[in-house]
Amino acid sequence: MRALVKTEAGPGLKMIEVPEPGCGPDQVKIQVLRAGLCGTDLHLEAWDDWAASTVVAPLTIGHEFYGEVVEVGAEVTGIRPGDRASGEGHIVCGRCRNCRAGRRHVCINTIGLGVNTNGAFADYVVLPAANVWVQPEAIDPELGAIFDPLGNATHTALQWPVVGEDVLITGAGPIGVLAAAIVRHAGAKHVVVTDISDYRLGLARAVGADLCVNVAATRIADAQRDLGLREGFDIGLEMSGAPSAVTEMLANLNHGAKVAMLGLPKDPYPIDWGRVITHMITIKGIYGREMFETWYLMSSMLATSTAFADAVRSVITHRFAAQDWRQAFEVARAGECGKVILDWSVS
Repeated sequence: MRALVKTEAGPGLKMIEVPEPGCGPDQVKIQVLRAGLCGTDLHLEAWDDWAASTVVAPLTIGHEFYGEVVEVGAEVTGIRPGDRASGEGHIVCGRCRNCRAGRRHVCINTIGLGVNTNGAFADYVVLPAANVWVQPEAIDPELGAIFDPLGNATHTALQWPVVGEDVLITGAGPIGVLAAAIVRHAGAKHVVVTDISDYRLGLARAVGADLCVNVAATRIADAQRDLGLREGFDIGLEMSGAPSAVTEMLANLNHGAKVAMLGLPKDPYPIDWGRVITHMITIKGIYGREMFETWYLMSSMLATSTAFADAVRSVITHRFAAQDWRQAFEVARAGECGKVILDWSVS
């Protein structure tokens, strides 16, 4: 089968023929139809310090996908060949304290599909049945392919109650834009999104953000005045990983505000802990999806609101055949895009 592989330690990837994977007794084999390109994949292709310290080559990369079940192991129940499915890319041990207590999203032994084990940029992917999310037959394959990043956005955006709240989102990458769509759908009063890319701020505006702020030219405090906010933002969603964004967010939060942080920084950075303490701000780190409550939430939102589904779909801006993966990576790395989809259904 075709697979996009990190064949050796160092920059670059190769589309090569590899053996089709077998299916173990508790596993499911899925024919990949669509796959989403993620920032993690860009790191792996570039072979930065994180990739070099994490990945053992050779490895098929990719973890955002949608496809058709073609084989199930002898011990698998509730999943059948012909089902359409997405996959939870965090594979957990099931044995640690958190797993046994039902908190699988904080498993201390998590391994990542397409990072620590062969992934979904291939004609077929195999993963544990427990990680398979069966989708409705009618779901748009492209929406099915982005359940992983939509799940990140959902986990972050709904970490705190947002109904009637003023929400600040720093970072208008695809997940930040998806978060804007989610909090708008969930009943936020005002939604403000910041970035330094006018293109991506345009995507945020299209999904319902009230105000989009290019912080290269405008301060968040100005946005507060424009909206008539006297006390600051109630909820902060940090999606950028930029230290300056965190500093400015904290400076514009109301006392007692709550912050969910998903954006991963490149390096450690200082935080004004005096402000956090005296303003009684709650900060929570978010990683991945809550298994599987987040999946139920995003499935329900998509199933019950055409407007929400359209907003999510609008974040997908570029589509490429799998063999054109180099062009897809170039577009994603340039940043003038939302989600980029690889179509594995064409040869």
